[in-house]
Amino acid sequence: MCTPPWTRCRGNEKVVENANHVERSKRDREAVAAIYQTDLGQMIHGKIEDALEDPLLDAVRGKVNLLLTSPPFPLVRKKRYGNETGEAYLRWIESLAEPLADLLAPDGSIVIEIGNAWEPGVPVMSTLPLEALFAFKKAANLKLCQHVICHNPARLPSPAAWVNIARSRLKDSYTHVWWLSKTETPKADNRKVLNPYSKDMRKLLKSQKYNAGVRPSGHVISETGFLTDHGGSIGPNVIDLSGEHFPEALLKFTGTKWDAAYRAYCKAKSLPAHPARMQSSLSAFFIQFLTDEGDLVLDPFGGSNTTGSVAEELKRRWIAVEADRSYIDGSLGRFDLADEELLVDNDR
Repeated sequence: MCTPPWTRCRGNEKVVENANHVERSKRDREAVAAIYQTDLGQMIHGKIEDALEDPLLDAVRGKVNLLLTSPPFPLVRKKRYGNETGEAYLRWIESLAEPLADLLAPDGSIVIEIGNAWEPGVPVMSTLPLEALFAFKKAANLKLCQHVICHNPARLPSPAAWVNIARSRLKDSYTHVWWLSKTETPKADNRKVLNPYSKDMRKLLKSQKYNAGVRPSGHVISETGFLTDHGGSIGPNVIDLSGEHFPEALLKFTGTKWDAAYRAYCKAKSLPAHPARMQSSLSAFFIQFLTDEGDLVLDPFGGSNTTGSVAEELKRRWIAVEADRSYIDGSLGRFDLADEELLVDNDR
């Protein structure tokens, strides 16, 4: 078992952060510790607020190629996984923006999935998710590279009161995914996430014939513009988690199979499965799109560690931080190695 190169021992001295952080002594914050590690990654137990002031993350400041996460959604009621609500959520997410952005490599990216929220007791959507994004972006002076929609057609109808009972609203079946960076030109290559060509496009490439000229929209289609096989079509900024329109190289991450071993492990160990797991296909898409093998991926709200397990499969280094120890224990089920091979020495 290799020790990840970013691991450092914790000291007993007072921790004093730079101007972007609040100065706090070690006794003012909760313990942060590495719980398990693989050849490529490491799971850290602790609140992200505390981990950001710990040598474990300080060692990778300026080196993270992709910060990929799905933070607790800004719901109107608290859930077990610790979401803040209302104005408290805005203040909380805003306070994390600058220290998280400081971890990025110069051409690194931040990808945040935020779900929708509804006003309590009425069929009215809350603008809190959008306000949270704007607050986060402004606090760290980030660029918004693109807004992506993550569509899950298999999602159960919600909110139930207005969709199933009152029948006055449509099923909420998507989440917002925000791609941000410190620069206008972060590392990215859409050729690594091409969708399969449609039947008609495959036929066109075979026949090498199509109608060129001016379209009703005014676009001019050249006589040879569509005759080259580029290996697939450029994907839209709507990711369909059904797998129907998805890069072939990443299809193994779609569906529920990726989660099966994790769910079985949690059941066998009598551990709670995380109720709001990130879709493995969503993680895989952005890891493939925005990083290269050997790059470092960080998830500051690790949960069941979907991000870490997908990064491991795609040969990226990874770090995950999670505040709930029971979720960390369950996330061991995402890896093939036995528990005792993964746990770090001070946790055995």
